[in-house]
Amino acid sequence: MKSTTFTKLLMATLVAGSLPFSAHVNAQEAPPVQEKGPAAKDAMLHALDVTYHNPYRAMDTAEVKAVLDRVFAYLDSVTPAELINKNSHAPLGKLDKADPDAVLKPGDFRLTSYEWGVTYAGMLSAGAVTGDQRYTDYTVKRHQLLSDLTRLYLPVVKADQASAQAPIKSFLNPHALDDAGALCMSFLKSQQAGVKVDYSQLVPVCSTFVTEKEYRLKDGTLARGGPDANGKRKMRPLPDTLWLDDMFMGVPTIALMGKQTGNAKYYDDAARQVLQFSRRMFNPKLGIYMHGYVEGMRDHPELHWARANGWALMAMVEVLEVLPKNHKQYKAVEAQFRAHANGLAMYQHKDGLWHQLIDRPDSYLETSATAIYAYAIARGVNRGYLDKEMFGPMANLAWNAVAGKVNAKGEVEGVCVGTGMAFDPAFYYYRPVSTKAAHGYGPVLLAGAEIIAMNRQFKFGLNDSGLMYQGTR
Repeated sequence: MKSTTFTKLLMATLVAGSLPFSAHVNAQEAPPVQEKGPAAKDAMLHALDVTYHNPYRAMDTAEVKAVLDRVFAYLDSVTPAELINKNSHAPLGKLDKADPDAVLKPGDFRLTSYEWGVTYAGMLSAGAVTGDQRYTDYTVKRHQLLSDLTRLYLPVVKADQASAQAPIKSFLNPHALDDAGALCMSFLKSQQAGVKVDYSQLVPVCSTFVTEKEYRLKDGTLARGGPDANGKRKMRPLPDTLWLDDMFMGVPTIALMGKQTGNAKYYDDAARQVLQFSRRMFNPKLGIYMHGYVEGMRDHPELHWARANGWALMAMVEVLEVLPKNHKQYKAVEAQFRAHANGLAMYQHKDGLWHQLIDRPDSYLETSATAIYAYAIARGVNRGYLDKEMFGPMANLAWNAVAGKVNAKGEVEGVCVGTGMAFDPAFYYYRPVSTKAAHGYGPVLLAGAEIIAMNRQFKFGLNDSGLMYQGTR
């Protein structure tokens, strides 16, 4: 009897172990509510109405734009592009010379953070897709202010990097990819789109740091933990550490510099970065990346943080946007992008979001990563990197979940705050979420714009109760 019981338990365990990830997740959740009322014919049961947590359909342009408009209205009201006196707080207007007491008027978010580089790019995309000039003007106004401040304060900071006062000093004297890379991406995208802002000083400041000054491993891979100005080893958090985030913080700018200059060395470097990061950090069996890697270490406990995977996916789709199709590594980068997208598809939650630690369903569902995936996957569909039949419904499901996280005020909820790197799960499980986490806003704008473009080009609707591709419009 005991043997029979043991055999049944063993068989149940083996069957459970063979189930896909999604089955394990669903097994932990309650089944749908039992249908009540008069019995329906068996042949009609498949057509019963289903109550989904988020809309199970493709949103039309007006619906998506209504979400984006709420985000825009909030951001426009809480990110002033103005200068004030740091002592009196009086408005200063446009400066004609460097004023050591001038500071940017405080808002909810910083105009020179890497998150706002993503937001500027998102505003440009939303403006281009919707035709609403307000979005484009948001970026133009703030880029113009940054250009004016760079012209006035760059000579001051160069003359005295240690003690010079400047409203945008972290940008003018960058010390990490976070200070330069995403902003530079937004400048280059804007410039290449024909925006009439003088980028002649802005772009060299940030692109030179990304392409020439940031620390690299011996094979040229962007890394953290190199020597500081005094020759001492920096710990970020350990010497020769790769952060998956840096695929995005640096690589799109490198690729865009290829388009800007026509110099193939930038294309070569961008493709090499993608492949070298991936060789070290991508798990081909799981289809996702670890967050941190230390060169020379034998073992790497893999923590698959969702937003970092988003940065990697976004980096690849941005590189593919400008990398010449005849480049020797184009197919390899595209294959890596598809491998990652296919891996992520296995972990999407039933309501459209992804978990903070992608493959750990008891970690919380996180919005910013989902928004980045929605953007990059929809862009992959629009550009033909991904099959529209397979990935279009997945992108729509993700967007609908993200849209549900934008509250009436236009704030994005469920976004993990700024996050370093660790080799234990507790760090990631217990990271707070906040509507003041700047990381969610740019991805939401990018995702909404790309979903509008996708659903304009392709029709998705219900077929046998499932959301399916139904043709090109």
